[in-house]
This record gives sequence, C-alpha cells and structure tokens, in this order.
Amino acid sequence: MASLDGSLSKIENRESTRSVVRYARVSAHKARPVLNQIRNKSVGRADEILAFSERSVSDVISGCLQSAVANASNNDGIPQEELFVSECFADEGPTAKRFRPRARGRATSIFKRTCHLTVVVSRYSEEELEAFQTRAELRDERKNLESEADSTDEPESKNKKARSSKEESVEEESVEENDEQNEKEAK
Repeated sequence: MASLDGSLSKIENRESTRSVVRYARVSAHKARPVLNQIRNKSVGRADEILAFSERSVSDVISGCLQSAVANASNNDGIPQEELFVSECFADEGPTAKRFRPRARGRATSIFKRTCHLTVVVSRYSEEELEAFQTRAELRDERKNLESEADSTDEPESKNKKARSSKEESVEEESVEENDEQNEKEAK
C-alpha cells in the first residue's frame, strides 16, 4: 500500500521525519483540502480530524500519518506527544487512461488519476513544549478547583433532597388524613 521513506531531514532547523504513499488511487485535487486541514496541527489533533472526516482519502492520509509517527518514534526516538504535522502535500502521479463506449460508436475518455502523498512530522521546539506543559497544568488546576467546588455543593443538594423527601412524606400523610376525614364525614 505505501512506500515509506523514514529518512531524517532538517526542515526549518527541526528534526523531522516523513512518510510517503506512492500511487494512491485518488486525485491530488481531492487530497489537498484534507491535507490543508491537518497542516501545522499536533499529531493527536490531526488524527482526530482525519478520523471524523467524511472524505475517503482521509483513510489513506491517516495511514501515512501513522507511518510517519512510527518512523519518528522508532528511528529517531521522538515521542508522539512532541510531534506535529509540519508539512504535507500531494503531487500528481501517473494517470491511467481508459475509454467508455458511447452512443453512435463513439468513445469518451476516462482519466483515472493517482497521486503521491507526503506527510512530514517535526518535533515541537523546547519553548512550545514548555508552553503546552504550563497550559496543561493550568487546565488540571482549574479542573481540581471545579471538582472541589462541586464536592462542597453536593452536601447542600443532598440536604435539599432529604428535605424534599421529608416534605413529600408529610404531604402524603396530610392527604391520607384528609381522605380519612372525608370518609368519616361521608358516613
């Protein structure tokens, strides 16, 4: 399915690894919008975008992305969390020409286009990794504060539930007493 080239190249003075899918049976014109969506995204986010994309080429691009990530982790020792899609492009491949018979003995041509997909993943810089880590820590602190606030609110809500159940039982008793009084008056 894929011809892989996991060589280490220097693009924008970063460590980067690439993967290439040759002769993918889709036109480059159809692959480029999907590639534009994942360019400069983290590997996790790009994988999510491809998973929920409705275009059929997203499966091929997803395989190419996973291959590039595997090349980076196995060949270069870079963890997946530190990678982003630095480059991705689709070049036109050879076109297979076929003919379809038409009315009055004519024939129309059909072009079955192919393309070569390339995905390059690079490692984030140290400053970017530190910024991501501080954002994650702030997010965790915010979640902890919200969970603490929720836990202090829970006893009040339990008391409200207890009060409401007591009120319901008191109302049921008063309704039963009223029914008994109505029966006595009816007799």
